[in-house]
Amino acid sequence: MAAALPDAEPMPDDGALPDSALAGRRERPFGIYVHVPFCASRCGYCDFNTYTADQLPGASRDDYPDLVLAELAQARRVLGADPTPVRTVFFGGGTPTLLPPDALARILAGIDATFGLAPDAEVTTEANPESVTPASLAALRRAGFTRISLGMQSAAEHVLAVLDRRHTPGRAVAAAREAAAAGFDHVNMDLIYGTPGETAQDWADSLDAVLAAVADGVVDHVSAYSLIVEDGTRLAARIARGELPTPSDDVAADRYLAAEKRLTAAGLTWYEVSNWAADDAARCRHNLLYWTGGDWWGLGPGAHSHVGGVRWWNVKHPSRYAQRLAAGLSPGAGREILTAAERHTEDVLLATRLRTGLDLSVLPEPAVAAAHRAAADGLLATADLAAGRAVLTLDGRLLADAVVRDLLPD
Repeated sequence: MAAALPDAEPMPDDGALPDSALAGRRERPFGIYVHVPFCASRCGYCDFNTYTADQLPGASRDDYPDLVLAELAQARRVLGADPTPVRTVFFGGGTPTLLPPDALARILAGIDATFGLAPDAEVTTEANPESVTPASLAALRRAGFTRISLGMQSAAEHVLAVLDRRHTPGRAVAAAREAAAAGFDHVNMDLIYGTPGETAQDWADSLDAVLAAVADGVVDHVSAYSLIVEDGTRLAARIARGELPTPSDDVAADRYLAAEKRLTAAGLTWYEVSNWAADDAARCRHNLLYWTGGDWWGLGPGAHSHVGGVRWWNVKHPSRYAQRLAAGLSPGAGREILTAAERHTEDVLLATRLRTGLDLSVLPEPAVAAAHRAAADGLLATADLAAGRAVLTLDGRLLADAVVRDLLPD
């Protein structure tokens, strides 16, 4: 979803949305994403819109909450009167917890004052393990944060080194325990598998570390992602030079199967291909909002938004973002007004990855026939298919992209 997409159009300077996007808005769930683009250092595999201090000379993080609040005021003007309460807030990055807790609290309070937080709102922040302390976690919890997602990635020191992660192997679990002690309702651990040089034992050790925290009631959600080597990253350059081997799809499949077996045995259940939760309450409601086609406004440079079938993205560089806001202009760089066919494609892509699956009634007959073939091949659950839903089996999860392709028109 970049500004270079062929169907993209410029974002109006006032950020106005078509009436068709605003129609029925109060009936759709609404969330806020806050992008914090700062990192202490850049991980070798990361291609996110993030910046270290030396990449932003003269910029002050102290000013960042004011910029976000300025865009929030624009959001209120664009979305109009009678605002929908915010059900979920997600601070991502970057490393949101490089901002002091009072800065994050001020942004959250601004969201509440502008739109109102739902009484049971889920408020998540991502965090690198070394960027939080017991005191900062307690301050965030007092400010209204309910959920934290910690970037653990691995418990193996040499794997962390390949990924250019700065924390020590034991720090992530220690931070999770500190978050639980601070009163966070939900604690997630992010893992990455398939890193060059990672062994099966390394992955087992990483799962052991997480599952010890699960057993103690500290962690109730685990996300596990296969490493993707993105063009332009330091990791991609090292692989291209032959310093590291190319990640293996077969190894990634083995790692996924190991994760599924161990996490399920520990009482966690998959609800999206890469996500497991202890119960329904532990599921990430903000991500579910994305995956089920809800509305959200993304605040910050490079952030993406979606309201009623209109998707847009902000300018990426923090300086340009600040300049546009100072001029009273939308920071949006471009937008797409999705066609019915494009919305169908996204619905199929996202719903098929969920444990709840895809309602077969939204598919044309050729796609329904493809679903039955996938079930015959063991990729979709036959009992769910008989009940009118396409739900991936374990083998289907390993081949989810291929299943989705078969359910979509040519």
